[in-house]
Amino acid sequence: MHFYLAPMEAVTGFVYRNVYHSMFGDMDKYFAPFITPTQKKILRTRERKDVAPENNQGMYMVPQILTNNAEQFIETCEFLGRLGYKEINLNLGCPASTVVTKGRGSGFLGETVKLERFFDEVYRWNNGLAEAERFEISVKTRLGLEDAEEFEEILPIYNNYPLKEVIIHPRVRRDFYKGTPDWDAFAKALEGCKHPVCYNGDIFTMEDYVNLERRFPQIDKVMLGRGVISNPGLVREIKTGQKITKEELRDYHDRLYAGYLADLGAEQDVLFKMKEVWFYLGNNFKEPDKMIKKIHKAKKPLEYKTLIKEVWPYLDLI
Repeated sequence: MHFYLAPMEAVTGFVYRNVYHSMFGDMDKYFAPFITPTQKKILRTRERKDVAPENNQGMYMVPQILTNNAEQFIETCEFLGRLGYKEINLNLGCPASTVVTKGRGSGFLGETVKLERFFDEVYRWNNGLAEAERFEISVKTRLGLEDAEEFEEILPIYNNYPLKEVIIHPRVRRDFYKGTPDWDAFAKALEGCKHPVCYNGDIFTMEDYVNLERRFPQIDKVMLGRGVISNPGLVREIKTGQKITKEELRDYHDRLYAGYLADLGAEQDVLFKMKEVWFYLGNNFKEPDKMIKKIHKAKKPLEYKTLIKEVWPYLDLI
């Protein structure tokens, strides 16, 4: 099985990727949070920093682009190509209202004519490059906006182009992340897709992974997001049965803190990042609510550091 790290906005940036890779290093691909090109800028300062080769050494990293504009996609690919990237992912899955209302992310799935024109233009450009300079393009997609049956119109578009792979999150936009992934719809998509398929969605535990493997033994690629952010030892557990320890989680926490401090400079900014980390990290512990609430109420870095000293003896792993 090949394991991919999902691109999660404001979570799986280069600091997180480097900490994870240095401790576990068991992802075959790391997908960076999406870049949103505009008419004024191809990449913002933080986006440039996130994809800078010096911040992604030793790992296979795939930049992701969020746009419905072929010209902006091409310009961004050209910029990333100069940095040495040859594989690019198109975001067709983000369900955020601010994204969808602009016809981007999963919102682009509702405009199939425009989507096909987009791919026409992109591949006309890509095929015009010398073979050694061409980009491998993949998509991360949902099944549609309102109903999984919409994918019957979307999939033939994907099949018309030489995509590297199709990463399918079997929900529609209106689901956001609620309910359960539609495995029946995924089965149809898997059968009809001409490209390599990667599964993405709700793999939080070893049991979840085993159930997926039993239902879809032909799948050889899985993308993990919230599950591995909560439990960074999940892939190792899947591969070897070895569960993460509290000592490893503490080391993971401390490395993230140091990494964010080196990147952001101000401990107050780091405090906000670490509160976000605990939103996921708390899932590893029995009855963590009381202590996690205290962490989220911390207003000063010193208060946070004092609380953290109390956390580790207090919390027990599930």
